[in-house]
Amino acid sequence: MKLSHFNFDLPQELLADRPTENRDESRLMVLNRKEQTIEHKMFKDLIDYFEPEDVMVLNNTKVFPARLYGNKEKTGARIEVFLLRELNSETRLWDVLVDPARKIRIGNKLYFGDDETLVAEVIDNTTSRGRTLRFLYDGSYEEFRNKLTSLGETPLPKYINREVEPQDEERYQTIYAKEEGAVAAPTAGLHFSKHLLKRLEIKGVNFAEVTLHVGLGTFSPVEVEDLSKHKMDSEEAYIRKPATDIINNAIVEKRRICAVGTTAMRVMESAVSSNNTLNEFEGWTNKFIFPPYDFSIANCMITNFHTPKSTLLMMVSAFAGHDFMKKAYEEAVKEKYRFYSYGDAMLII
Repeated sequence: MKLSHFNFDLPQELLADRPTENRDESRLMVLNRKEQTIEHKMFKDLIDYFEPEDVMVLNNTKVFPARLYGNKEKTGARIEVFLLRELNSETRLWDVLVDPARKIRIGNKLYFGDDETLVAEVIDNTTSRGRTLRFLYDGSYEEFRNKLTSLGETPLPKYINREVEPQDEERYQTIYAKEEGAVAAPTAGLHFSKHLLKRLEIKGVNFAEVTLHVGLGTFSPVEVEDLSKHKMDSEEAYIRKPATDIINNAIVEKRRICAVGTTAMRVMESAVSSNNTLNEFEGWTNKFIFPPYDFSIANCMITNFHTPKSTLLMMVSAFAGHDFMKKAYEEAVKEKYRFYSYGDAMLII
């Protein structure tokens, strides 16, 4: 498979810049791989496709307010700092992206907040992901993190060309988010309401929680025609024993195991044992899934509609089958489904 196989015309107006009024009332396209059929439903109709003891695998990562705005010393120029990854909690070192990047040099200081009590110094200009900053802050680590949270903004994707609104703080977060560490939401999970989760629970569906802290690498453009040459950024991930027990039991019983989102799928595929069961996992994964690929754990998947040439689209193609995926996306454009982070959803069974 080549990069050009994943290109298609996506009208700009189909990029969703706001969520639907109710989480579970976005549209749902249902792809049946065996029958090669496509159905058009509402997300809350999802419950009709699951039986007692089936499993949904949720990524419980929590988005932190990763976008900060500061001012450069002397010139006062406004600089956007996007926190990517904490490198060292004791020395307050962070990998960040800065915009405009050309204005920032090693040794520059940036001041944040009206009172300018948070200061950062640029100490490295050469990392592949941008810059390394050292935050200069006298308080405890807890106070420092609280300061970052109070100054930070919900990191909406750049394609959403508007100011952050109060609703974004809640809606750009799954209702089951627990483990803080993501700079982007695992968007397939945004469609679940408390009411729908409760209905699934009452029906007897089991939930297994895994953690993958979504980084910007998930959305980095692929710039090589030969997909085998693309390198994914590493992202931190965990799978604990309660989740492996639930999932492995479902494998034995031949139940439906549904990965809620590409991130849940990727962390599971990073922890497959030699006999195709799920291992516990703690570490980093840079797994890149593209066709052809044999999936070992999940036999069902919920995902959003992705942009052309994205690694997310490539994984969906590997799972649904490339020709079927292309047909579904042509249908999605024709039927005006909403794409990307705040967009509609797809269930692949």
